[in-house]
Amino acid sequence: MSTVREQLVVMKFGGTSVEDAKAIERTAAIVRGRRDRNLEAVVVVSAMAKVTDQLLAAAAAAGRDDKAGALAISARLRHRHIDTAAELLDGERFVHLQPAINHEFDALDDLLRGIAAVGELTARTNDLVVSFGERLSSRMVAAAFEQRGLQGAHVDARTCIVTDGNYGKAVPQEAAIEAKLAELVLPLIQAGQTPVMGGFIGATAEGITTTLGRGGSDYTAALVGGGMHAGAIEIWTDVNGIMTTDPRICPDALRVKTISFEEAAELAYFGAKVLHPATILPAVQKSIPVWVLNSRNAENEGTKITALAPRCASPFKSIAAKKRLTIIDVVASRMLMSHGYLKAVFDVFDKYKCAIDMVSTSEVSISLTVDSNEKLPEICEELGKIADVKYEGRKALVCLVGEDIRGHNGIAGQVFSAVSHINVRMISQGASEINMSFMIDEEDVEEAVRSLHKHFFVDPDETVFDVAARVPVAVKA
Repeated sequence: MSTVREQLVVMKFGGTSVEDAKAIERTAAIVRGRRDRNLEAVVVVSAMAKVTDQLLAAAAAAGRDDKAGALAISARLRHRHIDTAAELLDGERFVHLQPAINHEFDALDDLLRGIAAVGELTARTNDLVVSFGERLSSRMVAAAFEQRGLQGAHVDARTCIVTDGNYGKAVPQEAAIEAKLAELVLPLIQAGQTPVMGGFIGATAEGITTTLGRGGSDYTAALVGGGMHAGAIEIWTDVNGIMTTDPRICPDALRVKTISFEEAAELAYFGAKVLHPATILPAVQKSIPVWVLNSRNAENEGTKITALAPRCASPFKSIAAKKRLTIIDVVASRMLMSHGYLKAVFDVFDKYKCAIDMVSTSEVSISLTVDSNEKLPEICEELGKIADVKYEGRKALVCLVGEDIRGHNGIAGQVFSAVSHINVRMISQGASEINMSFMIDEEDVEEAVRSLHKHFFVDPDETVFDVAARVPVAVKA
């Protein structure tokens, strides 16, 4: 078993933390604060805010033979990166970095022209296009760190994050990643440098560029943290940590001080935007604490995610909501109690690689929820061979997460009493001890969340929630 490097912290900064020169200045100041405490740091950065979306748009434009549109997007991105670098760096360092930025954009332009010429955009080529965002941001941040005395050292993540060839959502090869980190990144740390790499991107063993899927920069940080046996992983974003619910829905939402890995994973999967669902898996395996922190408010303590969280007087830690879901009802009275029926149903979803969020069954029917309509007609056509099928869109899942829900008597009654004025379509409790979920119409989400939050967080446990920072709710005289 490898020794934990207690002094090593892996710090991931999201798109809003590197979106412009001012944000990168803040990021450098945060990293300096860690280095001043004699901590070693590996920094993982996302693409600048909105860049991934624009690269995807450029790739799509090229794929439909709109070469001019694709190159126009690339030109705007080139100017944005060069302008940001010019603001960040002194003359000599900017003169050194500008050719590297131009070289990357020249390569991107050639790639976009090639896609337009062929008239086809493959998943493999799409990954290569979107990889430019992290490749560019990591170069700029490393140069900014170097100028500010942090000894920034750029590392191309594709040399370390080894994956399979499942383009668009590549699967990391953790043993190979650990070996590459030891070979390429550890010597930089030992030399007193601050390695900076892009998140989200990797490469196959043959060197073909891949991506880990949207939100994959968090995953990269956890893979690096796990592979290097770091003492902590920090996810720097633009909120103060994990909240009791979305503050845009409930202005009096509270910061959760500490939460368990299991609770955080449930919240991430069921709609909380702070973490990528897969982020914490490598951290769980190595028992590495994960912190969720705010780069715009670095003094805030954030949320600590650990293997075991302290007991909480409240049954729930947080409420998440996931919209744009579809309920599929599969009714097959003629196959009542038929052996293999459930397997036949789930095999259809497996065939089309369609993930299922929630399942509810009765004697003759199965109701399932999915968050992708991409293959819905084909799925329903196949299911129609063994059952009667109907589906409803524009549904949402509301998920309440907390340790030991089963240990609180009457909790289901409280939940559904709080939302008694809202039509509930499906209910799930029992599959997980820490999650109670139900399906409602999309239009009812905000009302449901506000009602639940008002009921369960009226008298919050101060050991778990940041009550001191609560926004006072105006009371009419």
